[in-house]
Amino acid sequence: MLNRTQAPAFKTIDKIDVMKAAHSQLSNGIDLFTVSAGSQEISRIEFIFKAGMYQQSHSLIAASANNLLETGTRSFTANQLSDGIDFYGSFLELRVEQDFAVVTLFTLNKYLNESLKFIEEVIKYPVFPEDEFKIHITNKKQKHAINSQKVSVLARRKFSELLFGEAHPYGIGVHQNDFNRINTHEIRAFFERFYTAKNCTIIASGNLPKNLQQTLDSFFGKENWGNATGKHIDKTVPIQTTAQPKQFILKDDAIQSAVRVGRVLFNKTHPDYFKFQVLNTVLGGYFGSRLMANIREDKGYTYGIGSGLNNLVHSGTFFISTEVGADVTKQTLEEIYKELKLLRNELIGEEELETVRNYILGQFLRSVDGAFTLADKFKSVWEFGLDYSFFDNYFHAVKTVTPTELRDLANKYLQEKDLIECVVGKM
Repeated sequence: MLNRTQAPAFKTIDKIDVMKAAHSQLSNGIDLFTVSAGSQEISRIEFIFKAGMYQQSHSLIAASANNLLETGTRSFTANQLSDGIDFYGSFLELRVEQDFAVVTLFTLNKYLNESLKFIEEVIKYPVFPEDEFKIHITNKKQKHAINSQKVSVLARRKFSELLFGEAHPYGIGVHQNDFNRINTHEIRAFFERFYTAKNCTIIASGNLPKNLQQTLDSFFGKENWGNATGKHIDKTVPIQTTAQPKQFILKDDAIQSAVRVGRVLFNKTHPDYFKFQVLNTVLGGYFGSRLMANIREDKGYTYGIGSGLNNLVHSGTFFISTEVGADVTKQTLEEIYKELKLLRNELIGEEELETVRNYILGQFLRSVDGAFTLADKFKSVWEFGLDYSFFDNYFHAVKTVTPTELRDLANKYLQEKDLIECVVGKM
């Protein structure tokens, strides 16, 4: 009989096997990566273009080019696209990130061909109608004005500008007059330059049909569609971090203050990345972290506080983020710097470190459950030119990192003099 009064034995995770994506190419050379798993007859097809905000010459261009893809093509109006995709139970998602733009189709396998007919039009033949453009810009302008009243949004925008410089693609902000400046001519020019076969990668996941490659080839592999003659080569833009490390923006009507503390750091390609992730988790990377225990649980200054690493293709950042009562802003900053000092001066206890190890490995195990998440895991290394050995190296680093190594990393990367502080609200 099972003794329910006794807790089950604790077992550590020794190894995680990650199902690998298979690689092939369409007839025109487009890379196709597939992760076939699961029992439901559903597929997710992602068309990824190196057409993120890093590639734009002015703000709003990359996002507008992506958002307006579904507002009309040479064969379909916006309503016809929406109704046609919906009729087959499919779903189209458009997304722009700092480095990439993504067109994603979720579809039942039995209606893959019918759905791809619309996606081909969206990707190859959008017309960017002037009336749809005006509606889009008006809506974005209103949303921007509303968001500009929120301390969290203002802090996020200003923090990026302080870290990278206001002229850097990662730091450039959106201003009200940008909505009056942008036009369909520069949006169309951006589309024609970046949405091409030469600049496209496809990642498909789900219980994929056996003839998927042939199907995709019939829609996207026949010729080198798009105007570009070759693969796009990224520009290199120098980072100009502010010389004034502490920035405060007063907002008289603020009930809360938004706090951001951090610095330009590195991304997944850096050798210190793995072990620094452990250090970050101790500091503010999970609900039981030191920042949460101190500033939420003990002091009651906030509902939530965390830290993290933001991975960008050309850089990376470390950040601490929270919103706190305006009357305890100074005290919150004092406690943040106190926790950083403790990491620099004292060794992390073995019990706390073991808890963090198990949390990281448990989260990783949960993140490779299912075809879509497996594809996301692959994409997270593919974007940086890495392979699956990344996960083995990460696993090994988490299991073997020592308290001394973590203290050394804190002294190397978390010195107060190297951190940028941005507060919006009241002090």
